[in-house]
Amino acid sequence: MLSKIHTAGLMGIDGFMVEVQTDISNGMPSIEIIGLAGMAIKESKERTRSSVKNSGFSIPQKRITINMAPAATHKEGSHYDLPITVSVLCASGQLSIPDPDHTLFIGEMALDGSISPVTGVLPMVISAFTNGFTKFFVPVENADEAAIIEGAEIYPVKNLRALADHLAGLNKIQAHKTDISELYKANPEFMIDLADVKGQAQAKRALEIAASGSHNILLCGPAGTGKSMIAQRLCTILPDMTFDEMLEVTKIHSIAGILPEKSPLITVRPFRNPHNNASAAALSGGGKVPKPGELSLAHNGVLFLDELPEFNRDALEVLRQPLEDGRVTISRVNATLTYPCNIMLVCAMNPCKCGNYGSRNKICTCTQREIERYRSRISGPLMDRIDIQVDVPSVEYNELSSAKKGESSAIVRERVNKARKIQTERYKDIPGINSNSQLTAGMLQKYCRLDKSADSLLRSAFNALGLSARAHSKILKVARTIADLAGSENITDAHIAEAIQYRNMDRQRHIQ
Repeated sequence: MLSKIHTAGLMGIDGFMVEVQTDISNGMPSIEIIGLAGMAIKESKERTRSSVKNSGFSIPQKRITINMAPAATHKEGSHYDLPITVSVLCASGQLSIPDPDHTLFIGEMALDGSISPVTGVLPMVISAFTNGFTKFFVPVENADEAAIIEGAEIYPVKNLRALADHLAGLNKIQAHKTDISELYKANPEFMIDLADVKGQAQAKRALEIAASGSHNILLCGPAGTGKSMIAQRLCTILPDMTFDEMLEVTKIHSIAGILPEKSPLITVRPFRNPHNNASAAALSGGGKVPKPGELSLAHNGVLFLDELPEFNRDALEVLRQPLEDGRVTISRVNATLTYPCNIMLVCAMNPCKCGNYGSRNKICTCTQREIERYRSRISGPLMDRIDIQVDVPSVEYNELSSAKKGESSAIVRERVNKARKIQTERYKDIPGINSNSQLTAGMLQKYCRLDKSADSLLRSAFNALGLSARAHSKILKVARTIADLAGSENITDAHIAEAIQYRNMDRQRHIQ
């Protein structure tokens, strides 16, 4: 007898449909799984044997052939256990599916017949739902994230026996619902606030501009000046996420297996802070079974690299292409996977190895050659991709001891949201462009047009500082954001002048 059960696989952050075909025929008792199945799927036959036996069913003592179609696509993961088990039971006549063409199964089988949670359920359910599937049987722990998709019937399954009773019409499993309105919070509360930062007016202004246009930013200054403190408060002023952005982020975190247990939908922009010993693979992703790296886990949010020069040079060079393309491509023998990484790169660094260069209170012990060698750990091409480079000087005692509070994150966030709305409206007819930082070279002439005075100022800076073509375009994009914050349709020389001030490393290289 032949049975066909539907499930899904993962290709990057998207799911694809898989049909588990099981045929039982006379011959030496065996279970053979074919169709480019990975090691976890090959091991599934042993989990199937035990779970079937311990749930009160039996495996026919015949030749069982299981094909994972399409056979030309590589498949990996333990989530195929449940559809394989159900397929075997259907082929042997012990189970029947009322509506097999619209029903999908996902889950890992334990030896006692219980069903364990798996990663990547959300992208698989989304893909299957768009392909016409309406009923989904998933592990209990994955029900919340699967039920985010409105219109999908999600049935949380605890064990194989409970699933069999439901299919037989005995003890029906109630469809699981997730209250999206409860999860979707436009203004999340943070434990930290930009008002906590004393002084550093220029750095906070630069942070606001970066958040408004989704620009990459570097904070450079002596040790203890508050660089990390400022960077960590960026998430409190970032614009609200749309529901589509939330889904994208949740899908990636689901695949990586780091989705918070009580947060099936991620509503706050990610803030990833890897240690400086992170490898190139940890940042970009990969592995034998490819998983998203820090770049993709920060999608639609922030990737914060503290002590930037301390990162391995190879790891830093991995950032270059993804920062331009907004995606990471991982090539393997069986497939080429692409993960999105539309991120804000936020970096912090000391000006020298001892950390005291430029400090008002401490003496730098580094020679000029040592300072140059330390800064040269960051390549010119990578530095070019950082839109805003700003100094974070030492803070005076009077500023630290002052009881006067600066602007709160809520006030700054209002301005950021207003600037982002201007950009959303401006680029509404251009696919893939949501902020000024995403403008391509061909769009600069249209959206970053300069008057004669502003053009003359930029020309002078370009020649005096020896700027690259990329640095030129970065200045135009930052100036466009500064103009948006000011509510100005045109970019003036004042906006260009401020944008040039944020190319601090270019100016220092020219002075040296």
